[in-house]
Amino acid sequence: MKRSSIILFIFIFLSSLSYSQESYYSHLQDDTLVIGNAFVERKFVWNDGNIITYSLTDKPGKHTWLNKNKKSDFLITKDTPKAVNASFSSQEVKENAIHPSFLEATVSFTLDQLQVKRVFRIYKNSSVIVCDTYLKGYTNSVFGGRTENMADKKNIEFAEDMKSKQVTALLDQFNPGGNHWQMKTVEFYDVTDWNNNLVFETNVIPYRKNSYRGNLLFAHNPIDEKGFFFLKEAPSSSVQLAYKGNDFTAEFGSFTVTGLGINENDIKKDEWVKTYSVAIGVYSGGELEQLSALRSYQKNIRNLLPGRDEMVMMNTWGDRSQDSKVNEKFSLIEVERAAELGMTHFQIDDGWQVGKSPNSAVAKGSFKNIWDNPDYWKPDPVKYPRGLHPIVKRGKELGVEICLWFNPSVQDDYADWQKDAQAITDLYNEYGIRTFKIDGLAIPTKKAEENQRKLFDKVLENTNNNVVFNLDATAGRRTGYHMFTEYGNIFLENRYTDWGNYYPYHTLRNLWQLAKYVPAEKLQIEFLNKWRNADKYGNDPFAPAVYSFEYLFAITMAGQPLAWFEGSGLPNEALSIKKLINNYKKIQHDFHLGTILPIGDEPSGKSWTGFQSLNGDKGYLLFFRENNPDRKGYLKTWFEEGTKIRCKAILENQKTIDKTIGRKGLIEVEIPNINDFVLYEYEVIK
Repeated sequence: MKRSSIILFIFIFLSSLSYSQESYYSHLQDDTLVIGNAFVERKFVWNDGNIITYSLTDKPGKHTWLNKNKKSDFLITKDTPKAVNASFSSQEVKENAIHPSFLEATVSFTLDQLQVKRVFRIYKNSSVIVCDTYLKGYTNSVFGGRTENMADKKNIEFAEDMKSKQVTALLDQFNPGGNHWQMKTVEFYDVTDWNNNLVFETNVIPYRKNSYRGNLLFAHNPIDEKGFFFLKEAPSSSVQLAYKGNDFTAEFGSFTVTGLGINENDIKKDEWVKTYSVAIGVYSGGELEQLSALRSYQKNIRNLLPGRDEMVMMNTWGDRSQDSKVNEKFSLIEVERAAELGMTHFQIDDGWQVGKSPNSAVAKGSFKNIWDNPDYWKPDPVKYPRGLHPIVKRGKELGVEICLWFNPSVQDDYADWQKDAQAITDLYNEYGIRTFKIDGLAIPTKKAEENQRKLFDKVLENTNNNVVFNLDATAGRRTGYHMFTEYGNIFLENRYTDWGNYYPYHTLRNLWQLAKYVPAEKLQIEFLNKWRNADKYGNDPFAPAVYSFEYLFAITMAGQPLAWFEGSGLPNEALSIKKLINNYKKIQHDFHLGTILPIGDEPSGKSWTGFQSLNGDKGYLLFFRENNPDRKGYLKTWFEEGTKIRCKAILENQKTIDKTIGRKGLIEVEIPNINDFVLYEYEVIK
């Protein structure tokens, strides 16, 4: 080999062991692997590739925790064989329309016949490091082992009695030690057709080894007001795959993430299979710093582009005519009405296509064997004799983007995903349609999950990342709030005045609770035609008709507003809402760029409540006075005591005011009328 070739080989080899620039870095030197950026650093003992965390550092907080655990971070069996064939590589993944640039560090090794690949991701402006784990080959281990009931444990009389046996596979773990940690886990529920309580927090002081459910674990040390958290990127606990009943275990200062989302039979000989991912983040301070650190990662998963991701959408399904009215004439009328209301998007729900779904009001359809009819996902020629071209054309003239409903073919774990992907691609190519509501998902197996991911990835590849998916969270085994979020937003819930289950404060409460842990701008939030079915609510003080139409819209503003009605069914007085919607659209993107968090009390129909969007020294405050007797409310915000702010009114008939924040972040707000709201843009006065 020539000397120049040797030098080139050495350079390529060394570059695979290190990546470094000012924003993020990773390198393997001797027996130490380091991954970090300006905010967080995690060091590992190499351990032949089966790495063990050595330390975790919060750089702005100037604090380092040393890991007291000497076992590998990733475990699938108690008797782990020696790792062999270890390798490390690192590369920068360039920014595209979906995500900003990030650093990707890959650690690979083999345990007997099982190949393991752990891919770490870190972004420039985030205090979080994420790990995606992949498996390939064969293992005779039984993932999850056996479950153990706490009541079956014996009394503790000797030190030996305190030892707990590992009974489940671990995705990650960290043991900073100490006896004074305060821990909070957060469990989420989707399947919102059946659930109207979506967020459950559990606060504990870790003691003996116990298990907990949820996608989030926050560990806070009150001694120095610092902490870290785990985010398990998986569906909600109740619908996870291969679930053993818990997501975390904790014992004094030791914390683990459990539940791979696969079992041993899901592993393939020649193809990598992905487990659920885990993110670990650090912070110094209180709850605001904790939640801001979490959001610093969540906002990097998908770029929020104003022309693609921001929307005020109208979807006609909420008036329960289902597909009985859907045709060219009706769609053209609705597009006109959408423009009159100030909508940016009009989505034709189920019924535009040749195939008939089980929800059809005009035919007995099915989601099974969709591709027995090769024309299933083409516009119905009877309803749309000219295809969708007239609707798309008129939408462009009026500034309203046309969107569609789509239900992937569920049979055989989405074996026809390629056909589905091509059908969506064809609709994009022919009509320019780029926003699709994805409904009817059922993900009971790992293969179904993989094929669903392949479908979305293929569509993005075919459309230069232009397509947005509204992922329906209303029923079935789906992806929840923390998985597949790179593909678009979440259609949160179906609510109908026909069945008397639409209560505005319920909707506000669901958004308010979720916004603490899920970016509000990722959630489509509904408002309905308050004039329909008013008689079905009787004298209910919280009936939709009690509120102004503007108030119902305001409830949705922290999220992505969804007009869940037929525009042509509204009375003319409803059109006055256009002024509010147009004012909102001017600040929508700026509002959503901030970290949106709940303020005030939990919505109850009688509370003072709202949202704060924080973006440095600027942001927005959205206040609601529900049916509360007090003209003035005192709401807890995320400001520090003594902060002076100037609030500029966004809506008319509201004055610009200066405020000084009181004790515990309280702000005094005056709203003269019940069931009313105010929206301010604020800046901190130096």
